[in-house]
Amino acid sequence: MTEPSKAGAAYLAIKHAIIEQALTPGTKLPEDVLGTHLSVSRTLIREALARLAAEGLVEAGRKRTATVAQPSRAEAQSVFEVRACLEREVVRLVLARWTPAMGAALEGHVRHEDEAARTQAPAVCARLAGEFHIKLAQLSGNAVMERYVSELVSRCSLILAIYGKPHASDCAIDEHRALIEALRRGDEKAAVKLMVAHLDGVQGRALMPENKPVDDDLGAILTRYAAGQPTVRRRAA
Repeated sequence: MTEPSKAGAAYLAIKHAIIEQALTPGTKLPEDVLGTHLSVSRTLIREALARLAAEGLVEAGRKRTATVAQPSRAEAQSVFEVRACLEREVVRLVLARWTPAMGAALEGHVRHEDEAARTQAPAVCARLAGEFHIKLAQLSGNAVMERYVSELVSRCSLILAIYGKPHASDCAIDEHRALIEALRRGDEKAAVKLMVAHLDGVQGRALMPENKPVDDDLGAILTRYAAGQPTVRRRAA
């Protein structure tokens, strides 16, 4: 693995651990510990942390250890307001360039969500639900829109970790399917309405007055994500 790809792998490992709430807000991210468990140099860890800080997922300072970001309720409200504005426009942009192949791509992702809901941990399902929105933004054909939607989706994961209640897979999957059908019909009014209602539901689940404690040590979490094996656990029947 080349040095740039090592940096990218470290970035993705830490990012996925944050999005899946394995690394909870406020968790310290010492460079030496990250480097040891992710098998990269401290220089590359700093690069990864800088990228995550630019995306609002990490708080980093020159003279202190980086930590997973802890957005306030006011910041959380702002994130959801901006996300709602952008995703309404995403719907319009996707409809303007809609093709049957786009529907097939979105359906394929929803099938992945459906399978994960039966076999994987809720945090993994929540990540996949967010990736549906990123995929939709990709289909808009606007790279800037995709970038900002991706950042906002990730920041919403932090908000859920601090204030939210568990992800509701069934609701998300049904709402994603309904949105796809509206897009297939070319019904902009219905698609925008569905997106707004869907995001309102996400926001309602995200801004609950509940804190979640850290339930795993940093080394164990990083070992899982460095190996590409996140928190995959079968749900009880």
